[in-house]
Amino acid sequence: MKKIVLILCMLPLLIWIQGCAPATYEIEGYTGSSINPDILVPSNAKFIETKVYSDHPTLKEGATYELKHIGGEQGLYPPTDYFQKLRDTGWVELEEERLGHVHFLEKDDTVIAIEIREDNFEIFTMNNDADI
Repeated sequence: MKKIVLILCMLPLLIWIQGCAPATYEIEGYTGSSINPDILVPSNAKFIETKVYSDHPTLKEGATYELKHIGGEQGLYPPTDYFQKLRDTGWVELEEERLGHVHFLEKDDTVIAIEIREDNFEIFTMNNDADI
């Protein structure tokens, strides 16, 4: 009888602990982005939309992708493995230009911005004469 009472008391605790476990994302490989094939994105990220910024002083175009939990809780934890893959392909992060959720990377003459949120991310290509 004591075992049954103990199990019944422990069950809500176990359910609560499981519910508080941090959710993680999983990257299953990489593919070129919709705006530039040289910018890799996780292949299991769902493409949402492309935007063209014809009148914006710094942005050319952008693409939005969805990947559950890529930015961690509230987008506070950037995906280190994703940024490592970008570094491995020649992108250099401009750490002094970082603005919260927005990371700037450069390769050759191309500058991109990646904004990481909890369940999605956006990639923007910058105008060549943009002041970042």
